[in-house]
Amino acid sequence: MQTTSTRRRTSGAILGASALALTAFFSAPAHAAPAAADATCGVLASGASATAQAAVDAACSQIGVWYSWGGGHAATPGASYGFYDGSDPDSLHDGERKGFDCSGLMRYAYYRATGKDLLNGTADDQFHTSQASARFSAGQGTAPLVPGDLMFWGSGHIHHVAMYLGGGQMVEAYESGTHIRVTSVRTGGDYAGAVRINGSGTPVPPPANGGTVFETWGTGVRTHRSPSVGSGVVDTFAGPTQVSVQCQQHAETVTAEGYTNDAWAKLADGSWVTNIYIKGPAWLPGIPDCGGSSTPPPSGGSKAFQTWGTGVRTHSEPNVNAGVVDYFAQPTTVNVVCQKHAQEVTADGYTNDAWSKLTDGSWVTNIYIKGPAWLDGVATC
Repeated sequence: MQTTSTRRRTSGAILGASALALTAFFSAPAHAAPAAADATCGVLASGASATAQAAVDAACSQIGVWYSWGGGHAATPGASYGFYDGSDPDSLHDGERKGFDCSGLMRYAYYRATGKDLLNGTADDQFHTSQASARFSAGQGTAPLVPGDLMFWGSGHIHHVAMYLGGGQMVEAYESGTHIRVTSVRTGGDYAGAVRINGSGTPVPPPANGGTVFETWGTGVRTHRSPSVGSGVVDTFAGPTQVSVQCQQHAETVTAEGYTNDAWAKLADGSWVTNIYIKGPAWLPGIPDCGGSSTPPPSGGSKAFQTWGTGVRTHSEPNVNAGVVDYFAQPTTVNVVCQKHAQEVTADGYTNDAWSKLTDGSWVTNIYIKGPAWLDGVATC
């Protein structure tokens, strides 16, 4: 007899697929967070905008609150219960700790400062934010920084963020088992640089020439006269920006940043950019084909389903620790070949051990596929 997994809603924080974790079944209580605030937390240098100063004040108001993996990523910015991260023993009780992880704290600080949810996402998403008014390389150190600037760590993929206060100090949610703290800045190791958030709190306006707006990521991204890296360069994006996509088509296969894709997007100015550098799935949802190619039809007796959630990752095996194959920045359609019971996952308030195999051979937890925990009409792998 086949056992069917069930989904269950909890009071945990809302997380993207990057926050998928194994469920921890431990009953020991979390320790109480200290109530005293750190008097050294505040704006410790001049030059910051009023918005940045308000963000510093908001972050400093949380000194002593628990670090909680996934905390701060609920529907509304603010402290929330986290999740076990699946590996760190210190994280076993994060589901009992109401607090913030590193990016959750930054999200909350700028939400309090602007009234807008400008930084909803992971530390990596925040590093590539379109809200940046200035960017600073690791080699520049702290000399050009002002209070409220966000400092990042990671090589290839950003894994940590903190807020600069001035005077060589920063405030951060560091790791499970600790509390939000002020500490000396760290510019060695894998320090990746800093970002200054748009002081007005107003998002950069989208292009006014039609199409569907998407955000790019990466630095030094080039657009071309035709969908080929060998064609003439039309423009270069020094950092993440917004683009207006008219249509897309399958053309030259490109490998970059660990991804391979043959899909290219045609922009409003007539230039082309590989979809690798556009946030979203490999084939952008809701964007028509330019007419130069046709999307391969579903194969292997697959069945189409809709996903939900943001930042959903597919993996090479039915396990959140397996290699990432694709990244769905927003809901999309996937073609499911079969499903199986494998690693149990807890995310977005649901627990399920069912995984779906897609037509490209990758796997995604059924939590992020609309429907019952065990999909109707889909064979067992």
